[in-house]
Amino acid sequence: MKKDPNLIVRLIPLIAGAIGSILLLINRLTTVELTPSQARSDVVGVILAGMLALVWLIWQQVQPVPPDAVTLIGKEGLEFAPGLSDTVKIELAWASHLLLTNTVTKSLIVYYQGRVLLRRGILGINSELNPGTIVKRVLETQKPVYLVNLNLYPGKVEFDYLPENTQGLICQPMGKEGVLILAANVPRSYTKQDENWIEGIADKLGNTLDQELV
Repeated sequence: MKKDPNLIVRLIPLIAGAIGSILLLINRLTTVELTPSQARSDVVGVILAGMLALVWLIWQQVQPVPPDAVTLIGKEGLEFAPGLSDTVKIELAWASHLLLTNTVTKSLIVYYQGRVLLRRGILGINSELNPGTIVKRVLETQKPVYLVNLNLYPGKVEFDYLPENTQGLICQPMGKEGVLILAANVPRSYTKQDENWIEGIADKLGNTLDQELV
């Protein structure tokens, strides 16, 4: 599990509040006669300890622990479908290289006109892609689907062509008959900038495929 670099900072308010509460309790137990001023001080101390605990809780929300990255299961590779022209291969290689080096993507598949044109990155065991519910929806609606945490998705079995421990994925429409499927090794990892970047590359790639594969 990835170590939280801010763990000590997060714990400071909680530790300070706990120490303050313990000192107040010791002071109260060792006091023979409680004076009004001491009672007021105890009240203020309890309030301060509670506020420190509240600060700790707020920090847990404002600065959540970053999700853990995993090493995707599979071998790294590059596979083209047979019969592709050099123009299409160059376009696929260029687009996939940009996505793998400029986003959190670790594995990707280009699916077009009912067949897999490219697999690159960490390859899943299954090389065949049978469109499931999500891929069919993307093809029909021409709208992307981002599954931020694949482990929470009951239908993840449809993505058996990706590494089995894929954490998050994007299915991006590509041209008239294609889908670009990208897998990440960290949940909730794609930013809005990543999504815009992926959309732009998918549009460019889809336009080329629509012209070349007719």
